[in-house]
Amino acid sequence: MKHKNILLVFILCISTVVVYSQSTTPIQFPSVAIGIGFLSFDGDIGNGINVSSLSKVKTGYNLTVEQRIGNFIGISANGLYGKLANNENTPTRNLNFQSKIIQGDLNLVFHFDNDKIFKRNSEFAPYISVGVGFLKFDPYGDLKDKTGVPYVYWTDGSIHNLPENTTNVANLVSLQRDYTYETQLKDSATNYKRNTISFPLGIGFKLKITEHIDFNLAATYYLTMTDWIDNLKSGGNDKYLYTNVSLQYTFGKKESEAGYQSVDFSSIENEDSDVDGVKDKFDLCPGTPKGVKVDAHGCPVDTDGDGVPDYLDKEPNSVKGVIVDVNGVTISEKDIEKRQMLNDSGAVERSKMIYNYPSLDYLKQVEKTNKEKRKKNPDGLATIPYILRGADKNGDSYISPEEIMAAVESFIDGDSEFTVEKLNDLIDFFFEQ
Repeated sequence: MKHKNILLVFILCISTVVVYSQSTTPIQFPSVAIGIGFLSFDGDIGNGINVSSLSKVKTGYNLTVEQRIGNFIGISANGLYGKLANNENTPTRNLNFQSKIIQGDLNLVFHFDNDKIFKRNSEFAPYISVGVGFLKFDPYGDLKDKTGVPYVYWTDGSIHNLPENTTNVANLVSLQRDYTYETQLKDSATNYKRNTISFPLGIGFKLKITEHIDFNLAATYYLTMTDWIDNLKSGGNDKYLYTNVSLQYTFGKKESEAGYQSVDFSSIENEDSDVDGVKDKFDLCPGTPKGVKVDAHGCPVDTDGDGVPDYLDKEPNSVKGVIVDVNGVTISEKDIEKRQMLNDSGAVERSKMIYNYPSLDYLKQVEKTNKEKRKKNPDGLATIPYILRGADKNGDSYISPEEIMAAVESFIDGDSEFTVEKLNDLIDFFFEQ
């Protein structure tokens, strides 16, 4: 009755968490995990000579279903099947047992990929868990050999068919354990129950493999409410550890799709951000100032067709075909000629400034020498400085004579980011590379 009350209280606590979480966070899709691991028993048997530490390690299998109900919390139902075992061989006591177990438990899982500690879509996601469960066990012992002869242990740890002080030497036979647990173990004074309540405490982490599949590595320590799993009551209750790996599959849509479930697409479809009367999906000129008259495409009206909208045009009725400035004002032919002369004179001045730069033929002669040096010392290649990388048109991390001449010609035409100082630096680097 006491065990049932404990289980009932835990279920009520989980139900409260579920109701609260559902009211604050949308329900998410469930997941299922299948795993394999090792069970290690911690009880009253397990001391003495000729006892391997691996004798208490057995295989276990688990199936876990989890419903995550918020960023922080999940509820999991876990089933575990396997064996618990241990052996003891001392001068005064020789015991062994093995028990098949079936464990079912309900757990609260606290996830660290909660957008507070780790990002929700993090590839690495630790978690801890606590729960309550029900354990069935049935211990058996390896007390006889395969022919049914009982084991008789001597003080040196050897096994025979007769007591150590026997005088019947003619019938004395040495035996070897067959590790077949054929005899159900019972206590002569207590008819104990072969089931109990247990409390699992777990820790683990997930590694994301795909959108739906995770790899889990976990360890769960089970505290039981019985001291009879090994058929020996001595000291405290028995415990065991389950360490396992598993693959977890999460059902439902991808996160990238689920993230749009709350979006009102009908509202987006009819949105008009600049309130000009033209929906955004048809608006070729988004961001039109409020109150400006627009055409059917959402662009400001340009009555005289000079490329400057009416609300910015300081000459709203310019003659068709004339050249205008940024304010929509006509530019006269004299102004055009004057600007052309300034551009031409600037080109002449730039040509004078670089008349003494190396010729293309000379640069190619230097390039031959440079290439020989680069072959001899490939590890000592110079890196193009950031401010000069604009000249490396083919992106091969090498400034060629043709790229230098292209930079010079671009400078003469007045269409270059290079100044005279940068051109000089470019040529200096060419000789160094």
